[in-house]
This record gives sequence, C-alpha cells and structure tokens, in this order.
Amino acid sequence: MRVAMIGTGYVGLVSGACFADFGHVVTCIDKDESKIERLHAGEMPIYEPGLDGLVEANVRDGRLFFTTDGAEAIREADAVFIAVGTPSRRGDGHADLSYVHAAAEEIAGLIQGFTVVVTKSTVPVGTGDEVEAIIRRTNPDADVVVVSNPEFLREGAAIGDFKRPDRVVIGIDELESDRGARARAVMAELYRPLNLNESPLLFVARRTSELIKYAANAFLAMKITFINEMADLCEKIGADVQQVARGIGLDNRIGSKFLHAGPGYGGSCFPKDTLALVHTAKEAGAPVRLVETTVAVNDARKKSMVERVRAAVGGDLKGKTVGLLGLTFKPNTDDMRDSPALDLVPALTAAGATVQAFDPEGMEEAGKLLRDLTFVDGPYEALAGADAAVIVTEWDQFRALDLDRVKLKMAKPVMVDLRNVYRPDEMRARGFDYWSIGRA
Repeated sequence: MRVAMIGTGYVGLVSGACFADFGHVVTCIDKDESKIERLHAGEMPIYEPGLDGLVEANVRDGRLFFTTDGAEAIREADAVFIAVGTPSRRGDGHADLSYVHAAAEEIAGLIQGFTVVVTKSTVPVGTGDEVEAIIRRTNPDADVVVVSNPEFLREGAAIGDFKRPDRVVIGIDELESDRGARARAVMAELYRPLNLNESPLLFVARRTSELIKYAANAFLAMKITFINEMADLCEKIGADVQQVARGIGLDNRIGSKFLHAGPGYGGSCFPKDTLALVHTAKEAGAPVRLVETTVAVNDARKKSMVERVRAAVGGDLKGKTVGLLGLTFKPNTDDMRDSPALDLVPALTAAGATVQAFDPEGMEEAGKLLRDLTFVDGPYEALAGADAAVIVTEWDQFRALDLDRVKLKMAKPVMVDLRNVYRPDEMRARGFDYWSIGRA
C-alpha cells in the first residue's frame, strides 16, 4: 500500500520507517527543510536505538522517501497519516491542534479517490470530528474516511513496540457502513504483518479510540505518582519502596511495570496528555480528580528534588559542586521534554551550586534549554571535584560505575541516587554517604 506520513518527528519517523519495513511504500513529509536534508544524508533528527539502520535499509530498498513537497504522495496514498506535534498550549494546558488542522486543510485539497486519513498524533476527544469537518468544508466531494489510530510507543523501545504491540487501537465511525468497511480493510492491510504475532487489532468508535490513548497514559502516570508517594511514606516509617513495589507488583491485577520510584515522570506524553485530559474532562462537566491530583503531585515532586541534594551536602548548596549523571527524562532517548533535570538544574544554580553534567545522548538538546551549567565528556569528568553526585537518569553506563574511581574523583563521596540504581548497604560498605528514594 502507499502511505503518506505528515510529520517526521518521533511518531511520524518511527511509524513511517516501520510501515516501510512491513513492505509498504511510505513518503514522510515535513516542512522543515533542514530535517529533510539531514534524513536524505542518513542523519536521524532524533535518537532512537535501531532507527538509523531501519531507515537506511528501507531507503536503500526503495520503500521509504522523504520530502518537503508531499502533494504527489498525498494524491497517490491509500492512507494519509497526520503525525504532527500537539504540544500543550501555553496558558491553559489544552493540546495545541494548529498543526493538525493545518495538515487536514493541506490533505483536503490534494486527495484523489478513496483515502483513509488517520490521526496518529495524540489528540483530544473530538479531534477526528474536527479533521473531518475541515476536509468536508475544504473539499466537499472528497471520498474520505477519518480514522483514529493512536500510538503507544515508548521512547527507547519504539521499534519493538510498533512491531510487537500489545494492541493496535483503530477508531472508525459507522464500521458497518460500506465506507466504514472499506476503511477497516485499508487499516487491516496496513497492519497485516502483525497477524504473524497475533497482535490484536481493536476496532472501536473514533471518539473511544481517542480517549483510550489519554486514559492509558493517565493511568500509567497515576501509577508512577502512587509509588512515588509510597516512597515518601517508606522514608518516614523505615520501609523499602522497592520491596513494596515488588510485593504489590506480583499481584497480576496490579503488575510490576511503572512501579519504579524516582524524581517524577516527564517526557513527551505523560505531562501534556494528563493536562489535556484534565481540561477535556472539565469542559465535559466530568472532572477527573485523580488525574488532577496526579499532575499537581508530580509537578511538586520534580521541584522538591533539590531539597534532597541540599540535605545531602549539609543543608547549604552555596559554593558546592554538583555532578549530574543524566539529563534526559529516561534512558535511550535524547528527549528533554519535561525532564526532572529542567527543574533540578535551575534550582541548584539558584542556590549557589556549580553544576557539571554528562548525558550520553541528551546534551545537545539540554544545551537549548538549560543555562549556567558545564557539559563534560563523561561520567567521571562530571564527578571531578564534586561535593555530590546525582543520578538523574538511569542510563546503563551509570549502573556500573567504577566506584573506587568515583571516590577518587570526588571532593566528598556523597551520592544522591534519584533512580535507586545502587544498593544502600553496598554503597555504605564502599564508604559513600548514599541517599536514595524510598529507602533507609
């Protein structure tokens, strides 16, 4: 099948490359000329393990193309995916749909013959209705069905998630009608290779599909926030949050995933999606109070991490040197969106600390967002002369540090482990003043 993918950001590029690897002919479209030039040169605009090789192979085999002018690709496409950004709108937290609406207008003037238009971007409930209205208004004769197909990709594991998903949610209205059946057939053919893995395609109504995405992310965000609050309680009463998490996670009604205590969730999805769901629910007159509380608790938690570092260095950060290990919101990505480091670094420098930091992939992006810190070439350089080491992101290389070398590098052997990478008893035995989350 022929696919046009509007947007070469995280979702669009990964989805386009994976569809091409399924055997479809995919054209990825973006108005950013520099991004398209980089892709033509084989340079990835994002860091995602395995993506460069996947793109290279499918470009070489003639199934994957990149362009700033998508007119021909849209006219010839069986399916046109909208995979543009939907950031939180400043001031009110609503999802900014301006890019989605612009894409719908562009598509409307170009489509020829029966076409399925798919919203792949994370969008509020009812956006599919808006996209369809824009297309009908712009091109009343368009033979089109608008479908919702939310993504559930984890940064750092996106290719595996796309090819071996738990489920593929597809929202189509009037499924029993002729047009609905034709759209279903197109979507089923696009994802046909997943049948080998018995991956379930879940066909639902369009608005239901849109809500599934927000509900899933909000539930996971609540799960993270819940275990973070349990971690605070553990510290007060002398319990171990990791054992608590294991004890409840072995209950298959709860499960072990997303029960890792830390400095609060960040990234491209949870913060903006929980905010968007809160505003959607308020407008509908059905407030989601658990999600509202989750947002507030998580924001406060990220801001409070500086107090842990302050306590570890004796209560005063002025004149202290802090070595940060990790800046991105999670490992195996260069994504800095809503990373805890964005709250921690300014708070440290405002308190008078000198910050030197290393991240394996995130320093270029961090440099666009953070000031008054020094980026260095490795973890040991970050800890040179430091009064405290702070693990912000659990990259693999931070899990196996040469602790003797760390002690020699640091001014004082103080470690604040915001990801519980190390064991308290072992760190104390190695002579460290060790601070972690939810443990003695």
